Amino acid sequence: VQLQAFGGGLVQAGGDLKLSCAASGNIFRRPMAWFRQAPGKEREFVAAFRWTDGEQYYSDSARGRFTISRDSSQNMVFLRMNNLKPEDTALYYCAADLLASSYTIPRYKFWGQGTLVTVSS
Repeated sequence: VQLQAFGGGLVQAGGDLKLSCAASGNIFRRPMAWFRQAPGKEREFVAAFRWTDGEQYYSDSARGRFTISRDSSQNMVFLRMNNLKPEDTALYYCAADLLASSYTIPRYKFWGQGTLVTVSS
């Protein structure tokens, strides 16, 4: 499985962006997640999606503003980000196939290359 994240860019505070993660290979029934990493900071959990029942998980900072979704027919996962804030500025990664006990732990078997989101104030 290879993952490719795209859709990042420069947006003003309060704006919206939609990130996409395209997977080559079968990701059906593999847990999928988005993480982000700001300069000088550790990689942090943003959102996760469980294929089996559609359950979604969000970080406190993402809940209510971000929405994770998927298109199984195209092997893609999305992250819709609304009302962006300067503190959302980071490199965003998609990940698949959880290796840890919790979706929030950045231990996944497959990672995309990251797409940069910059939010200006």
